[in-house]
Formats: sequence, structure tokens, C-alpha cells
Amino acid sequence: MAKQHDFPARIVWTGNTGTGTSSYRAYERTWDLALPGKQTVHCSNDPMLGGDPAKYNPEDLLISALSACHMLWYLHLCSQAGVTVLEYVDEPTGVGESEPSGKGRFVEAVLRPRIKITADSNADKALAIHDEIHNYCFIARSVNFPVRHEPEIMQENG
Repeated sequence: MAKQHDFPARIVWTGNTGTGTSSYRAYERTWDLALPGKQTVHCSNDPMLGGDPAKYNPEDLLISALSACHMLWYLHLCSQAGVTVLEYVDEPTGVGESEPSGKGRFVEAVLRPRIKITADSNADKALAIHDEIHNYCFIARSVNFPVRHEPEIMQENG
């Protein structure tokens, strides 16, 4: 039987410039991700929609969550399979589309992890493990768009 987990969040709008949402331009699209006991993350809307480009937006956070979930499962499965990972860097991209009405959605995400493994690790196994992750990653299993991966495996010089 599946076990349920709660993932509470606390989002605090910080963009009231004095008159609330009295007009579309009267407020800022800023907010804080502020969970008790954790560092506050200052966020904003996507810059295309009037947000602050120096702050994380919901789309950044979703693609980052997909990438981090993939990475954490990859490291776990590698440790079980005898593949020793020394470095892992991903530069994922989310591909979105916006309709003229303003409705938007992601159509796919592409993960591009660059992974360095030890000289005695099996590179074919290290590559194949990426195909297993879709069975486990909580985030990827929850989204309604494809999540592709284009990994690059490098072995240290032995």
C-alpha cells in the first residue's frame, strides 16, 4: 500500500506597493517561499509577465526540482549499482508555450547532466541508470509533460 507524504509550503506575497491590486500595474509580482526553519527564497514572476529577472520564478523552481530529483535518484541508483560518481552538473531546460490568451504550459523538459565517474566504474551501466529514474522520481512522475535526458558520462583518467 502506498504511503502518503505531506509537503507543506508557505508562500507570502511581498508585492503590495501600497494600494494592493487596485490596478494591474499597482503591484509587484514578488513573493517569498518562507517555510519555518528554512532559509527564505525571494521569488518573482517570469520576466515576460512583469517579474524581476534577478529572482527565481515558479518555472525556474519546477525545472530545478525536476533536475534535482533526477540527480538524487541517479546518485542513489549508482551507489546501489557499484558506479562511483565523482561529479554531477546539470543544465536543464524547460520548454514552454504561451497562447495568445495568456495561458501557458510546459511542453517538455530536457535534462543534460554531465557526470564524471571513476575509471573502474562501468560507463554503460552509468548511462543506462538514467532510463531507470523515471520509475522513481517523484517530481517527474507527477508532471504532465515529457522529461527527456541527454546525459554525458566521462570517466576519470585511471
